[in-house]
Amino acid sequence: MDFPLFHLDWLNDRFLIAMIAIIHVIINHGLAVGFIPLVTWLEQKGVKNSPSMEITDLSWDKMAWKMMKVGFIITTTLGAMTGVGIWFSVALVSPASIGSLIRVFYWAWFVEWMVFVTEVVLIMIYFLSWENANRSLTSKLRHIRFGWFLSIFSWITMAIIVSILGFMMDPGNWNTHHSLLNGFTNPIYIPQLLFRTPTAMVVGGVFGLMLITLFTQHDTTLRKNAIRSASVWILCWAPLSLAGAIYYYGVMPSAMTANMSTAVGTIDFSQYYDLLRYVMGGSILLVVLLSVTGLIKSSLVKFPLALFCCLIVFGFLGIFERVREFIRKPYVIGGYMYSNLLKEEDYPLYKRDGILKYATYTSTPTVTAENKIAAGRNVFMLSCSRCHTTQGVNSIVYVFERMYGIGKPLDENSMAGYIPNMHNARTYMPPFPGNRDELHALVAYIKYVQQTGEVLEGAQTEGVTVNSMNDVAAARLLLEKQQQENNREIAVKDTASAN
Repeated sequence: MDFPLFHLDWLNDRFLIAMIAIIHVIINHGLAVGFIPLVTWLEQKGVKNSPSMEITDLSWDKMAWKMMKVGFIITTTLGAMTGVGIWFSVALVSPASIGSLIRVFYWAWFVEWMVFVTEVVLIMIYFLSWENANRSLTSKLRHIRFGWFLSIFSWITMAIIVSILGFMMDPGNWNTHHSLLNGFTNPIYIPQLLFRTPTAMVVGGVFGLMLITLFTQHDTTLRKNAIRSASVWILCWAPLSLAGAIYYYGVMPSAMTANMSTAVGTIDFSQYYDLLRYVMGGSILLVVLLSVTGLIKSSLVKFPLALFCCLIVFGFLGIFERVREFIRKPYVIGGYMYSNLLKEEDYPLYKRDGILKYATYTSTPTVTAENKIAAGRNVFMLSCSRCHTTQGVNSIVYVFERMYGIGKPLDENSMAGYIPNMHNARTYMPPFPGNRDELHALVAYIKYVQQTGEVLEGAQTEGVTVNSMNDVAAARLLLEKQQQENNREIAVKDTASAN
C-alpha cells in the first residue's frame, strides 16, 4: 500500500521472481553447496591415491580442475547475477514483504553478506591458485583446506537464508513476540535445513557425475574410479535426503499440505497429483539406480544418461521451490502478511473503510458512479495483481471464464457473490480486503476487461498518482475548505441567535 506497484501483465509478477529464484537455487544448492565439497573431496582423493614420489595423481587432479572450472564459471556469472536479480525482482514485485523481512532479519542478512563476500574471496583463491598449488605437498594440502573452507562458507550462506524461508512459511513464536531469535528459530527452519543440505549434496553429486563422463575417456581406469567415487557420494547422501524430506513434510502445517496438489501441478493439473507424484518418485529412483550402476558397472554410465539424470534432479529442485513458494499461500509471511502484500491485522479496517482510502498511490480514493471502472482497476492492482494479470499468465478473466463458461459474458452479480467467499473454496486465496463499493467496482472492471481486452499497466509505464487524501498539499486545502465551511456555519448560527 505504501509503494507504487510494478506490474508485468503479459508475464505475471510472481513468475518473474520464480523464474530468477529457481535458477539461483539450482546453482546455489547444486553447485555452491553440493558440488564444491565433492570437487574438494575428489582433489583430496587424488593426493591420497597419488603414486609414490608424486604430490597428486595428475590425471585425476586435471579432471577435478576441469570440473571446478565449470562450477567456477557458472557460480560467478549466472549464480551471482540471479542472486542480485532476486533482490531486484522482489523489491519491484513484493516491496512490502521484503521490507518486513529486512526489518526482522537485518542482522542475519548482514552476517550473510559478510559470509558471502568471504565465499567469493575463497572461490577465487581456490580456483585461481589450483595449478600453482601442485608445486609442493604443503601448498596442495593448503589448497585443499581452502576448498573445505569454501564448502563450509557456502553452506553457512544457505543455512542463514533457509531460516528466512522457513520464517515465511511459519513464523512460530515471532507472531506473539517480535524478535530476531524467535524469527530465526522458527519451527520449519531445522527440518528444512536437514532436507536441503543432503539434497544439495545429491544434486551436486549427479552434476559432478555428468561432468566426469564429459571430461574422461570411455573405459579408462580414471573414468571408472571417478564414476564410482561420485556414485558413493550420491548413495551416501540420498538416504539422508529422504529422511530429511519425511521430517520436513511432517512438521508442515495441515493448511500447507492441503495446498500440495495445486502447488505441484497448478489448478489445471491438480487432478493428476497422484500421477505426478509417481512420475517424480520414479525419476528420483532412476537417479539412485544410476548411482548403483556407477558403483557396480561403471562402464554402463554414459554422458546422455548422466545428463538426463542431471536434468531430472535440477527439475526436482525447481519443482520443490515452486511447491515451497505456493503452499504457504494465502500468506507471503505466515499469519502476518497475505500474498497480496496486505497485513492480516489491517483487514478489519479495509473491510470497513475500503483499501483505496488507505492506499498511498491511487487516483480514486473513493468509489463513485463516474469513476467505477478506474476505481475497480485500482482495487485490482492493490489486491489482485501480485498473482493475477488481466490478459497474461493466470489472467483473472480466464479464471472466471473457466468457472462460468469460456467466451460467455461474465455476470457481475455472480462474481460479486463469489469473490467475498472465494478463500473458503480455494484456501490458497487471501480474502478480498475491500468494502462492498470496491467489490462492485472490481467486478465491473473485470467485466470491462473481458469486453475491451484492456491490458493493465504498472507504475513503471503509467506513472503514479498520489492519493488526494494522503497528499499534504491537497489535505491542507481540504482542511482550509472545511475550516471555511465551519466558520460559515458558526456565522450563520450566530446571526440566527442574534435575530
